[in-house]
Amino acid sequence: MSEIVVIAGMSGAGKATAANHFEDLGWYKIDNVPPALVPVVADLPSSAGGKYQRTAMAIDSTAPEEVLPAIAAARHKAASVRVLFLDASDDVLVRRYENTRRPHPFLPRNRVIESIEAERRALEDVKAEADFFIDTTELNVHDLRRRIVELFGSDSLSTGMQTRVMSFAYKHGLPLDVDMVIDCRFLLNPHWVEELRPLVGLDAPVEDYVLGQPITKQFLDDLERLLTLVMPQYVREGKSYFTIAFGCSGGRHRSVAIAVQVAGMLARAGYAPTLTHRDMQR
Repeated sequence: MSEIVVIAGMSGAGKATAANHFEDLGWYKIDNVPPALVPVVADLPSSAGGKYQRTAMAIDSTAPEEVLPAIAAARHKAASVRVLFLDASDDVLVRRYENTRRPHPFLPRNRVIESIEAERRALEDVKAEADFFIDTTELNVHDLRRRIVELFGSDSLSTGMQTRVMSFAYKHGLPLDVDMVIDCRFLLNPHWVEELRPLVGLDAPVEDYVLGQPITKQFLDDLERLLTLVMPQYVREGKSYFTIAFGCSGGRHRSVAIAVQVAGMLARAGYAPTLTHRDMQR
């Protein structure tokens, strides 16, 4: 079965780097594809004797109005066409372009920040229709590779909804590439218990402290009922990837302990989630 991943997103967010990681995974890679050629590329698997069964193409975003029609046309030709959207914060994109000293491709005669703002507005519909989303603001090349492998390293994209559970610290900012955010700051904070402060939510004393609070069991029970309700609906609607994130002040105690519990909950329900702790070691 042929599979195509269209890598779209903001210029400077890492589309070319992502395409290279797909190539490392054995996908056929094409860089800087004009949207009009996306349906043509979708014809490759049927016309090349199976040589291009898995193709990743980084798409040129200078004609954003052509992207969604081109993807729709490609979906009539290939068995699976998914869209991966890469984004990063404006200040990081500005810094990346300042470091390369290259003009921004969207509006090369404008100031970089103006070009970024215009491109972001132009790509809103593409972002809204994407199957996968990666925020590269705080990712280095190795982190991005791990995310690509996590999302696309399996034998097929059609094995069902991929699920991720993560913890984070509010003081380091909300994660952008998530579907549901749960605030754990209503729980008592182990940080204010001297012997627990240097530990993390993976350590038994912190876990016992967080899970031992009377409200925690009710919270987890209610959350399980919510996820039991919505997760099958996401699958039925064809959602490819689902991330639920748990935040607390420092991202080391409460959010970590709760994320571990929810990952286990989803695993028992058959979703095989991956678990990441974004800020636990900060």
